[in-house]
Amino acid sequence: MVEQGDAAPLLRWAEGPAVSVPQDPALQAGGWARGGGGGGRVAAEAPRRREPGEPAPPEVLLQPGRLELGDVEEDQVVAVFVVTFDPRSGNMVEWCLPQDVDLEGVEFKSMASGSHKVQSDFIYFRKGPFFGLACFANMPVESELERGARMKSVGILSPSYTLLYRYMHFLENQVRHQLEMPGHYSHLAAFYEDKKGVLHAGPGRGGSLPPVYWLPSIHRYMYPEMKITHPAGCMSQFIKFFGEQILVLWKFALLRKRILIFSPPPVGVVCYRVYCCCCLANVSLPGIGGTIPESKPFFYVNVADIESLEVELSYVACTTEKIFEEKRELYDVYVDNQNVKTHHDHLQPLLKINSADREKYRRLNEQRQMLLYSQEVEGDYNPCEEDLFVLFFLEQNNRIFQTLLEVSASQDKTLTAEHARGMGLDPQGDRSFLMDLLEAYGIDVMLVIDNPCCP
Repeated sequence: MVEQGDAAPLLRWAEGPAVSVPQDPALQAGGWARGGGGGGRVAAEAPRRREPGEPAPPEVLLQPGRLELGDVEEDQVVAVFVVTFDPRSGNMVEWCLPQDVDLEGVEFKSMASGSHKVQSDFIYFRKGPFFGLACFANMPVESELERGARMKSVGILSPSYTLLYRYMHFLENQVRHQLEMPGHYSHLAAFYEDKKGVLHAGPGRGGSLPPVYWLPSIHRYMYPEMKITHPAGCMSQFIKFFGEQILVLWKFALLRKRILIFSPPPVGVVCYRVYCCCCLANVSLPGIGGTIPESKPFFYVNVADIESLEVELSYVACTTEKIFEEKRELYDVYVDNQNVKTHHDHLQPLLKINSADREKYRRLNEQRQMLLYSQEVEGDYNPCEEDLFVLFFLEQNNRIFQTLLEVSASQDKTLTAEHARGMGLDPQGDRSFLMDLLEAYGIDVMLVIDNPCCP
């Protein structure tokens, strides 16, 4: 387990074991500067629009106190593989590099249950310390042996899921190539040789890695393709999909509950909801989160993951397997499309939308409309809509914990209804949420807000 830090768990778990790869002189001379300051992006010169076909510049990684482009932004592909569905044997790995890599279970993670009902899909998943992205495709064939359909997935593993989107189009093209020309792996082999990373080995290395924090930030010249291919481009759709329920998910995410999202295939957009749900709990204040378990994005999970989920204290995941709903011991919150529910009695009050929730949702939409107006009138795409959503919840969370820390440091340690309103919470409607928050984060204050009267 990586040492607990102050940053949001999603951001920390975006990176795993360190990887070293050959340095790219073009990147080093590409005009991107290392620097400090509290901005969200640092460049050596003013941003310009990319020419067609020009590769996008790397993202900016945020570490406490400084912005920099580190080695982690280099290519970090540690495995590439092809999974096929065999009518007699089921899912199986038919090819991979390196040949000795442990891919046990990947054949089920990269081809979601129920995928035979869709023509194509993409899937984010976790495999041990690594994150994976696989593109699936289903092609009808005139073959009795294959029962009229050929199904394959082409995927990669990396210590970082924030970089996987770069290879989405390549994987989509390659899975189509594998369907049309099975057994031709030369393009995949060349890709692996070009992009492979080498894991550092050594005593104590795995347990003492410095955490890397990533702030999703879409630059205006990267916006069109990232809107489609990258998890950071899904926050607006996420909030439109859930509406006011986003505030219910926000509270459960901040409390680090085990959140399981169910949806039938395709599963790609649901993997994005996992990412977005984790983003709701970002906190940047020092000293917060030391007593609470990390919330880990597991992305897609299936029945083969049950044993690993049984020992997790906090996670966000998605599945296409309805049987998970019956296994209540595995989750605290179950999300079936737009229906958010919990089987824990003490969490039931958190399902109710209160006046403060509606006010936050109104303010979020108001800020979004103002941003869209400025983009339309002034052509200013910096900041973008995705930044607005991430920073909205970051600011909200920071305001709550800043107030709680100040009250805990005061002489009487009394948290009043006025404090609750100052944090943007409903003193009555959010009373149980506040009590759970104080207990979960180990904050020593006395809550003096009366219980709401029961009818």
